[in-house]
Amino acid sequence: MHQYLFFIGDFPIRAYGLVLSLSIILATGVAYFLAKQDGRWHTHIVDMGIYCGLGGILGARLWDVFFFDWGYYQHHLTEIFNVWQGGMAIQGGIVLGVIVGILYTKRHNIDTWAMADIMAPAIIFGQALGRCANLLNGDAFGAPTGSAFGIIYPATTLAYHTYGDQPLWPAEIWEGQLDIVIFALLLMFRSGKHAKGQAFALYVMLYSLARFGLEYLRGDYNELVLGLFKSAQMTSLFAFAAALAAFLYLGWEKKAAPTADPAGKRFEPEKNKKHKK
Repeated sequence: MHQYLFFIGDFPIRAYGLVLSLSIILATGVAYFLAKQDGRWHTHIVDMGIYCGLGGILGARLWDVFFFDWGYYQHHLTEIFNVWQGGMAIQGGIVLGVIVGILYTKRHNIDTWAMADIMAPAIIFGQALGRCANLLNGDAFGAPTGSAFGIIYPATTLAYHTYGDQPLWPAEIWEGQLDIVIFALLLMFRSGKHAKGQAFALYVMLYSLARFGLEYLRGDYNELVLGLFKSAQMTSLFAFAAALAAFLYLGWEKKAAPTADPAGKRFEPEKNKKHKK
């Protein structure tokens, strides 16, 4: 586990920043492959990767600053945008990244739900690599396990400064592994019949479930909202409920919509037609 890979003069090349950049690049590559396989909009993917990636970084940073570490940053305002130090909340990155993506699709007359389905596996793939960056940086760490099992972080990391040499739950490792599982499940789901937008809704549901459970093992913050759940768990609950509603509605909408004949003309089922004499 190395926070600094090497130095160029006095400038450090951090493992966190390098792996995070790599996650955006590779996620964009996955999205390009899926879009080209789908036969639509692959020429837009690189631009979307840049815009959504930058939006995701900004959203992740601001979410962490204002929802998790405002007690520190309100006294260190000049450090708010020091993203190379770590301190990024993936839920904020998803929110702002998706907003940027929606704006891009509207500007270029792209079907937003269809593009979201294409992007969903790529997003979760990028998240999996992003958790590798957290591990190398020693943040997003778990709570003490109370046994010999767990990760002992180097003395230079925030995890060590928080818990010393106690073994901690490998929360970020397990989340990265679950992200890969979700990635595979989304690819399988997309290979079957589904309504437009359901793949993205499924992504939100699965990640929300995984994140809600893993928060019980996290040790980098412990404040509860209304004395019930951590803030990330509350966000996961709302996101899951909204995604489930969207998944069911999109499925119902597809079944209720008129179908089309081979020539592309829409028609209603025979039972709904009135016979003419």
